[in-house]
Amino acid sequence: MTESKKTVRNYTANPASLSPLAFKVPIEYAGMRLDQVLAKLLPEYSRSRLQDWVAQGLVKADGAAATIKQKIWGGESIEVTPQPHPAEQPHQAEDIALDIVFEDDSILVINKPAGLVVHPGSGNWEGTLLNALLHHAPQLGQIPRAGIVHRLDKDTSGLLVVAKTLTAQTALVRQLQARTVKREYLALAYGEVERAGTVDAAMGRHPTQRTKMAIVDDGKPATTHYSVAERFPNCTLLRCKLETGRTHQIRVHLASIRHPLVGDSIYIKGAQKCAPQLRAILAAFPRQALHAAQLGLEHPVTGEWLEWQAPLPDDMAQLLAQIRGASHEPA
Repeated sequence: MTESKKTVRNYTANPASLSPLAFKVPIEYAGMRLDQVLAKLLPEYSRSRLQDWVAQGLVKADGAAATIKQKIWGGESIEVTPQPHPAEQPHQAEDIALDIVFEDDSILVINKPAGLVVHPGSGNWEGTLLNALLHHAPQLGQIPRAGIVHRLDKDTSGLLVVAKTLTAQTALVRQLQARTVKREYLALAYGEVERAGTVDAAMGRHPTQRTKMAIVDDGKPATTHYSVAERFPNCTLLRCKLETGRTHQIRVHLASIRHPLVGDSIYIKGAQKCAPQLRAILAAFPRQALHAAQLGLEHPVTGEWLEWQAPLPDDMAQLLAQIRGASHEPA
């Protein structure tokens, strides 16, 4: 597909304005609450969104500010001033510092810090990597997802590649689909892992907890290879190599073999066995101890194989130093 024919989203266009709405309440709605009436008259909007507008003073009944539980008698004049949802608005460029490991006309490699969300979403509509990319390279506003072709969890640090052109984006996506992109992570897991191994287990959304991922029979293929980098009492530093890139893949796969990541509040079940001198140190680490340390790929234009490495961030480096120190103390 040529660049001229590929549909793209303009991330920097001005948002379309929403026109005020005015109507009279039908008599048959007499006795209902205002939020119930609004849900019937404006079914294209969710009830929670309508309630938010009422709470913000954007809904009036007979010229006066309305309340959510206000009783309706029929015949009232209702005025609603709709506001666009953040998901419907163009993403804005924000001056957020980026740790750029490599950049040319085609690609950009970022060392993402822990705590930075990659793409805007529920609860994180601003302050993301995408917003930072639009400020750093405004032309990315013409590229789908601002050139982002793969993601890291908010609290995972490390290397991530971004495409700066549609041609580069297509090439990188194909490499990811062909599983030729090299991605290696450093992960600190609970328990003493004896030897290298592989977890080959399909993943999908958790059947009852929709914010979590899980190993499920009808999920997408997911393969994680792991090996031991350093052993400690009751925890192990692992090198993890991905063949696939499913959401939360390393976290779910390691938890499935009873070696959840240190600091992973989502996938740790119950108390973990731990040497007394390490218990407080590990429990205090505020995020999953996972870092995307190596990235390798074929340059989308030159075809040259390129690799990058990112050292452990300060918090993980300090954690390992504390563990090494405590491991030599008497229990």
